[in-house]
Amino acid sequence: MPVYKKKDKWYYQFMLNGERKHGICPGASDKKEAEQYENAIKFRLAQQQNGVIPREEKNVTFNKLYNLYDSYAKNNKKSYKNDTYSLKIIMNYFGHNNIVQRITPNHIEDFKKYLREERKLKNSTINRYLEILCKMFNLGIDNEIIKNNPLTKIAKLREDNHKIRFLTVEEEQRLFEEIKKEHEVLDRYTRKKKIVQPYLFLKPIIITALHTGMRRGEILNLKWSNIDFEYGYIELLDTKSGKARKIPISNTLKDVLNNIDKISEYVFINPKTNKPYTDLKKSFHKVLDKANITNFRFHDLRHTVATRLVEKGIDLTVVQELLGHSKLTTTQRYAHPVPKRKLDAVEILSSYAKANSIS
Repeated sequence: MPVYKKKDKWYYQFMLNGERKHGICPGASDKKEAEQYENAIKFRLAQQQNGVIPREEKNVTFNKLYNLYDSYAKNNKKSYKNDTYSLKIIMNYFGHNNIVQRITPNHIEDFKKYLREERKLKNSTINRYLEILCKMFNLGIDNEIIKNNPLTKIAKLREDNHKIRFLTVEEEQRLFEEIKKEHEVLDRYTRKKKIVQPYLFLKPIIITALHTGMRRGEILNLKWSNIDFEYGYIELLDTKSGKARKIPISNTLKDVLNNIDKISEYVFINPKTNKPYTDLKKSFHKVLDKANITNFRFHDLRHTVATRLVEKGIDLTVVQELLGHSKLTTTQRYAHPVPKRKLDAVEILSSYAKANSIS
């Protein structure tokens, strides 16, 4: 495969004597320079294969793997911001100057134990850390500075799958009632009591989620330029699947959006920072607790959208397009029939029995 360009960066990718190589062409500003860099890599690999030069560097520090991963994640991962926190934990544990070649599978097992016992993380979260760590070592191998990845012999932890959950109509009513409640608090500056609605900012965000099926990140990063009020749709360009999609705006959502002050290019702004919200977890879970709604995540609002649409007979391909899934099987996983729909289904079978006088 010839060199190619992606997001203003040039990359090489080729096979040489059975070995696949893929990486960035640092400093290349055009195809010619990228090809020159690729030829240099091919020449170096050929020398390594023939034993002319060693295949790896000695005493590679963890900091080198960190720099490789940081560059890779910035260019290729939408979750880069989340990864920076995980990387900090990883680097604090192993140390920037620790020698990579000395890391053994036993050290990785100790790291897993640390995450579980010291940081109290769930198996699913620990697996995400291991995925990052594994990629760091693989990047070191791809860039020919190390030979081995100790995580190839490490088994993933069994994840406790989140219980299938969607918001009932009664729970939705309780949720919005709790959001609208007024609370008496002491003003930190005047020391006088005042009435506030601390969770009111969640209302338009949750309504947007329930009327579009958008992901949390898509909602929090929504810009006014993404909304076409004249034709009535939201156009998302930067999506998880990488494909743009248009979502029609319901009359309810249109009213909500029209009542938001346009003080920024972003729709949902934190008044304390005048920047988009980065996380809703703390406030969202507090209001859930007050509304007595358990075992529920913000992401389950997408479950709710899919379930409600399927319950009303909307075709799965339409639900797939609204949610932005690349595969229909993913949509099917979200669309869990509610118990009443199952009962309706078997009653249809019962009607055939009655029609044929089967007792």
